[in-house]
Amino acid sequence: MTDPQNSSRPFPRSASASQPAAGGIPPEAVAQPVPPAVPAASGPVAQPAAGERQHVHHSYIWLGSLRAGAAALFAVAIAAFSSIASAISSIQRAMAGMDAGFGLFVAIAIVALLVIVALGILFAVHAISYKHLWYQLGSEEFNLFSGVFSKKRVHVPYQRIQSVDQKATLLQRLFGVCTVSIDTAGGANNKAVIVPYLAKQQAETLRTQLFARKQWLAAGNDPAAFPVAVGAAPVQPAAAPSLAAVAPTAPGSSAGNVLDVATGVWDEVGGVFAGAAVDTGRVSYEYGLTNKELLLTGFSNNTAFVVVIIAILGAVGQFADILFDLIPGSGDAAVDAVVSAASGPAAGGLAAVLFAAFIGGSLVLWLLSALASCLSYGGFRARRRDDRIEVERGLLQHQFQGVGIDRVQSVIVKQGFVRRLLGCCEVSLGKIDAASEGDESKGTASQGVLVIHPFVKASRVPEILAGLVPEFADLPTEPRRVAPVALRRGLIRRCLWQGEGFWLAVAVLICQVGLHLLVAAEPSEAWALPYLDGGALVGYLFALVLLVVDVVGTVLWYRESSFAVNDRFMQVSNGGISRETVSFPRQKIQFGYAKTNPFQRLARTATLSARTAAGVGGTTIRLVDVGEEDARAWLAWLKPRGNVLQ
Repeated sequence: MTDPQNSSRPFPRSASASQPAAGGIPPEAVAQPVPPAVPAASGPVAQPAAGERQHVHHSYIWLGSLRAGAAALFAVAIAAFSSIASAISSIQRAMAGMDAGFGLFVAIAIVALLVIVALGILFAVHAISYKHLWYQLGSEEFNLFSGVFSKKRVHVPYQRIQSVDQKATLLQRLFGVCTVSIDTAGGANNKAVIVPYLAKQQAETLRTQLFARKQWLAAGNDPAAFPVAVGAAPVQPAAAPSLAAVAPTAPGSSAGNVLDVATGVWDEVGGVFAGAAVDTGRVSYEYGLTNKELLLTGFSNNTAFVVVIIAILGAVGQFADILFDLIPGSGDAAVDAVVSAASGPAAGGLAAVLFAAFIGGSLVLWLLSALASCLSYGGFRARRRDDRIEVERGLLQHQFQGVGIDRVQSVIVKQGFVRRLLGCCEVSLGKIDAASEGDESKGTASQGVLVIHPFVKASRVPEILAGLVPEFADLPTEPRRVAPVALRRGLIRRCLWQGEGFWLAVAVLICQVGLHLLVAAEPSEAWALPYLDGGALVGYLFALVLLVVDVVGTVLWYRESSFAVNDRFMQVSNGGISRETVSFPRQKIQFGYAKTNPFQRLARTATLSARTAAGVGGTTIRLVDVGEEDARAWLAWLKPRGNVLQ
């Protein structure tokens, strides 16, 4: 059965000029697209000539050596911790009759000598590599040369360049250098070209030169006639206008936050080798984060907290294993002590103390992870510069990401549980991404997504999109919900077959029955049955909570999941405890299909799938249990009709 109300309503053929866009954006409030323009030099500046060899900054030698040495030392310490502990124990036994202080001095001297020798080798390797690492700006392509014995030359045609990003660690920021990543449209196996350790002025000049040469070629000009004077011009910090004076600022975020002051100090100081500021183009729209948005972003980011908890538990387990190996019999003694304490009269008080210590430690770690998240979003600025969207953030470790408007594949609005309660959301752009050179990972959460606001009121989303990506203003406004039968199917699928609560209850039941059978075979262990039944009861209660959450999530999914189309765009919403809405142009769809299984055919529903080029290798947006007639109408809309947006 399909929804007759949805099925009888045809897809809109075109969007009227007076029709408001999705989210209530009136057409008169939508900014016009900014035409691409080659930035002109505002003063004399020495630009690299075509074919001129440009070396990276000399900090590649000493700063790169220190960084590689620290990483290698940390990796060795973690991987060979047990071997080091065993060696120390052997040295202690061998030097049992000697002075303990002298033995410690010898051990420290040996370790220091090894570290110095390793750093010297790394320094020599980086010094030799530095002489063979440079780049050239050719008339039609960018070239990167590297390698001492195995020579490597990377060719990047200017017209294939999609984005030029920058990253800087804390040490790199102190010295005013950064790592530049040049991303190209290379398909599923796309790899970003990494240019390490460029001075900030050199990196910004390179970025502007690359985009200027790309636009010069796109205009059909002669590559050899590119004017060397075109490109970035240094701007003295004292004469540089404020951002608020050159670009409209989004309402509600003009006040900034407390970390913007520290960011301003960073920008003013720049670093030891940063150089003068560089004019990289006209900014037409810009905004940041308020104090409230920054704090909510920090406290809602639980990823770092979970990672820290898992790392601590793993480190404690590894340390205990090493300690038990070093001290024979300590493992059995520890187990006996735990059993004795658990069966003693003070077991309840001890459990309460341990629980309070765990809660207190978790709270401290959560606060520290929230602080780290706030620092990572310190100095957050999102802006529209010519035909590019730029986002930079990070107080200690700075990140700069940019994407051309033609590279944007979709607009993604996410609402987690906390954001839904507060009426807020996260807004991001789906884009074609590339794995870093030497990184074979694909499909991670961070790839293919550019966050343009981490925590914003949902009512402000239309205004932000109108200023930052006005090309996405004409979104569809008539959603079609999933079929009515989708609720029953969703309860079976999400609460039973995929339900965490249901399968947790099954696992607890199996364990409880199995342990009872073991105790029945060993009557002397009958004392453990009350503890086992108590643990099983806790497991059942937790499973019940998860089952209730699954039911609520399924009902919300049914009420909020839908899709909508018009001549230019498609929009897919998947609801639940967390909600995600993805809007993407019709011309960005690589292919789409409707898929059914036997149960869906009985229920007369289908799963819609639309593939875009976002991420590394593409991204598929799905909507399950759409009505059969709606699926047919969508497939007819998807067929090429010669009305691709130009």
